[in-house]
Amino acid sequence: MVPPVRYCIPGERLCNLEEGSPGSGTYTRHGYIFSSLAGCLTKRSENGALPVVSVMRETESQLLPDVGAIVTCKVSSINSRFAKVHILYVGSTPLKNSFRGTIRKEDVRATEKDKVEIYKSFRPGDIVLAKVISLGDAQSNYLLTTAENELGVVVAHSESGVQMVPISWCEMQCPKTHTKEFRKVARVQPEFLQT
Repeated sequence: MVPPVRYCIPGERLCNLEEGSPGSGTYTRHGYIFSSLAGCLTKRSENGALPVVSVMRETESQLLPDVGAIVTCKVSSINSRFAKVHILYVGSTPLKNSFRGTIRKEDVRATEKDKVEIYKSFRPGDIVLAKVISLGDAQSNYLLTTAENELGVVVAHSESGVQMVPISWCEMQCPKTHTKEFRKVARVQPEFLQT
């Protein structure tokens, strides 16, 4: 039978130094071993020696999108005022949990903001490079912008399911049916291209 997992908090007394030796996530004081982290208590012994007492965190720290960070996201829905997205990567680092983001109509491009139409810029399923302009909280989303030449749609699929090819900064074409669809196309920098 597996022993139950014991959780501990920083400063909790775990055992005395006669029962074990301190490992990672612990410290000693006055002949006792204390936890320096919140996490799971583990005791490992080798060759009959004193067990090494250590505390391991449940998960490693989560990378969070920060203002000014370039993020890769997937469009989940659109309406006339904004596109809702799920943030999947910060830079080139994949996130364990996706975060919600919003690209407002006025943040799609830098010029002619009043003429922007969301359905001519993004479609659900598009993969978009964007920049974080403000942080979200539990109720709201991260606010994102694509108002730079290097930001916008990088991968889009046509209605026939084929990956489209960019032909200008505002259009992509299906190589199978040759139909053109409007998008806010990103001018992908060479360092982001996979070889």
